[in-house]
Amino acid sequence: MARQNWRPGNMLYPLPAVMVTCQREGEKPNIITLAWAGTICSDPVMVSISVRPERYSHDIIRETGEFVINLTTEDLTFATDYCGVKSGRDIDKFKEMNLHPAESSIVKCPGIDESPLFLECKVKEIKELGSHTMFIAEVVSVSVDEKYMDEKGKYNLNDSRLMVYSHGEYRKLGEYIGKFGYSVRKKP
Repeated sequence: MARQNWRPGNMLYPLPAVMVTCQREGEKPNIITLAWAGTICSDPVMVSISVRPERYSHDIIRETGEFVINLTTEDLTFATDYCGVKSGRDIDKFKEMNLHPAESSIVKCPGIDESPLFLECKVKEIKELGSHTMFIAEVVSVSVDEKYMDEKGKYNLNDSRLMVYSHGEYRKLGEYIGKFGYSVRKKP
């Protein structure tokens, strides 16, 4: 097999393309699209997002110490892209994309009602890393769209048609190929 070595780069794909909402008290809420977001701990439940300091949302998150991570779907792909290339300094992204703020239960900024699931987050640590600032946060509440609940109370997130970001492109998730732990399960 022929291979090439390239200079170091962030080629860890695919990534969740999420819309992060934030808001200063008395101001309009803002949305920033990020692909640099991830889980970092399960107890306590912790996540991280990385934001360039020149982005409008950076200072809002730094000052308020909170944000909401909104998962995105195929139906939200256009809005996800738009909210990543336009600045909230100049426009109201909720209004421009016909998105609706959803009241959060703990943090003071809204989620996005059209998102199938959003995570309310409180910043616990800020790390200056170079081109980006990493905000490490505790997930303090999770809000789910009830239309993905089945009659047994199971939340079927994968029915929402989630999408991801991979090497400059938005992609829909593929077909089911296995479940966690299936490789070691005893066969009946």
